[in-house]
Amino acid sequence: MNLNIAREVATLRRLSTRELHAKYAEVFGDEARTTNNRVWLLRRIAWRLQALAEVDLSEHARQRAAELVNDADIRLSPPRLTTASPAPPQPKSAPANAVRQRLPRPGTILIRVYKGETLHVKVLEHGVSFDGTIYTSLSAVAKAITGSHCSGNLFFRLNGQGGGQ
Repeated sequence: MNLNIAREVATLRRLSTRELHAKYAEVFGDEARTTNNRVWLLRRIAWRLQALAEVDLSEHARQRAAELVNDADIRLSPPRLTTASPAPPQPKSAPANAVRQRLPRPGTILIRVYKGETLHVKVLEHGVSFDGTIYTSLSAVAKAITGSHCSGNLFFRLNGQGGGQ
């Protein structure tokens, strides 16, 4: 098949989407999977026309490609993501809850002055107690106090930084 590909592509660009579907079926011998993606149709048809117009691979190139395919270690699933360095092992005595690790020991009373009022929060085995209510985290207590979300550790100044007043 000897075609002037540039001229064929210019002709394709003037065709309607319906006419491109017909050309696709003519070139590929099958219906197009897309309905209105004109750019995709143009590219696929142009690729196919170019493939048909170009000289086929030599027999030596075909044999070499077949050898490479037979020798290839074909991966059936994507590789697992690896980190640059493995995470340090957790001590067996550490609690499973990561938030629990950031809280002071149970029984600790946190004191914070907020808008002229002194607040007392007691750390429990499973949560924190403030004003007669048990909360799951310091952030929940900070939200109850301020009315907006903020870091409990930051609000109670447990990480060495100041909290907002």
